[in-house]
Amino acid sequence: MANASADPRLMGREVKRIVFSEQDIADRVAALGREIAHAYPDGELLALGLLKGSFMFTADLVRHIPRPLQVDFIVAGSYGSGTVSSGNVRLLYDPETNMEGKHVLLVEDIVDSGRTMQKLVDLLETRRPRSLQICALLHKHIAEHLEHPVRFVGFDAPNEFLVGYGLDHAENFRHVPYIASLA
Repeated sequence: MANASADPRLMGREVKRIVFSEQDIADRVAALGREIAHAYPDGELLALGLLKGSFMFTADLVRHIPRPLQVDFIVAGSYGSGTVSSGNVRLLYDPETNMEGKHVLLVEDIVDSGRTMQKLVDLLETRRPRSLQICALLHKHIAEHLEHPVRFVGFDAPNEFLVGYGLDHAENFRHVPYIASLA
């Protein structure tokens, strides 16, 4: 889309630029699906999407993984004031899927500070999965708190406020099919 600001889904909000187009995302998600299938040739695979931001990415990704798998979701909240996570994570929705002995792929929309992700990894490891890896659509590479590396990355992301394709600002813009930087 040449002029994102003319997009009615943006509700008149200005964007600096489109960072990743709808086609860029579709191509990279398909490639990630193939990479993941190659990395897990056997065993049970559980794609565990972290809601709300990863819902679009998770849905598209699992359709591009050409092997049997299960899909579930997890919702986590961090305590704290303002926009800074304290790192104290509580599960708002805990998946009922048994993870023991399965390859668990935690699917995230964007990795920035890494606080919530690290706490989730620590928690999920207590459930004795065969393996636990992270797949993120976007990685800002500023995570100081993430000890577990992100195994599968869609795109290296600029350190800007991004919306679209599941990413929101005050619950808006999740449905936009591309990723844009808000002005």
